[in-house]
Amino acid sequence: MGDDAFDEFSFLPEQAADIGATTPLPPVRRLAVGLPDGRTLSALRFGDAPPQVTLLHGAGLNARTWDTTVLALGLPALAIDLPGHGDSSWREDADYSPHTLAPDIVRALEEWTEGPQVLVGHSLGGLAAAAVAAAAPALVARLVIVDITPGVDPAAGPQQIRSFFAGPTDWASRDELVERALSFGLGGTRRAAERGVFLNSRVRPDGRVEWKHHFARLAAAQANGELPEGRNDALAALLSDAGWSDLRSLALPITLVRGDSGYVTPADLAEFSRRLPAASIVTLPAHHNVHEEIPVAFADALRRIAAG
Repeated sequence: MGDDAFDEFSFLPEQAADIGATTPLPPVRRLAVGLPDGRTLSALRFGDAPPQVTLLHGAGLNARTWDTTVLALGLPALAIDLPGHGDSSWREDADYSPHTLAPDIVRALEEWTEGPQVLVGHSLGGLAAAAVAAAAPALVARLVIVDITPGVDPAAGPQQIRSFFAGPTDWASRDELVERALSFGLGGTRRAAERGVFLNSRVRPDGRVEWKHHFARLAAAQANGELPEGRNDALAALLSDAGWSDLRSLALPITLVRGDSGYVTPADLAEFSRRLPAASIVTLPAHHNVHEEIPVAFADALRRIAAG
């Protein structure tokens, strides 16, 4: 796979064909907004109409993880690159906890949306979405968190992802990254792995390839014992149980969408139901990345949630 073989949006027709989409592709634009400290937040806007759905990805992913879901969904949408991911700036303090991310996301919603959103967050994005809804409830109509609950055990499912990123921080080519992903059982088919690697990596001026997201550097530093004192488990900090207070404070509809083989265990599910008895739960046949694995079924569920 050549490093400059494709432009950013060249995969969309192929992704639409994969799900049997027959309608024309929506227009897609990349957006950017400056933040008070000089960083930049980036996002993708799908469709000409104001977004109805805003999507927040998980750690180590980026806004492009939602492409096929949005194509299947058929609603105008905004997909944000979280700070430290995709085309958004890295944080110098390497703090990507949900409450730290929330103000930047609120800024994006104020800039790019015109009404309360169906706010959808996967994994880390789900906890960040809860923090956003608690901080700025007027911007959120409904909250959907995908395969995450506060306090989920980071030593379980996430360990594979942590091990995957805890390797070299730069590579000779994207082909090397594809082979590493496939060797860890990640990325699905080779073509899907190529697409994921292309959209989640960049070529530096020296010709070396690196992941776009900061989390790869943090995982490698953790593996090598190089994180500052008190930051010896970055992933555990991201998936802390602080989000329960955010969720309990909300007066809007909440839905948990989980994969039956994902990170939310039966015990996690029981605790979620105990703490939030009014919330809805949708279980789909998938692993952690529900939206990537079964985008059409996920989009169908999301469309029903958006319609109330």
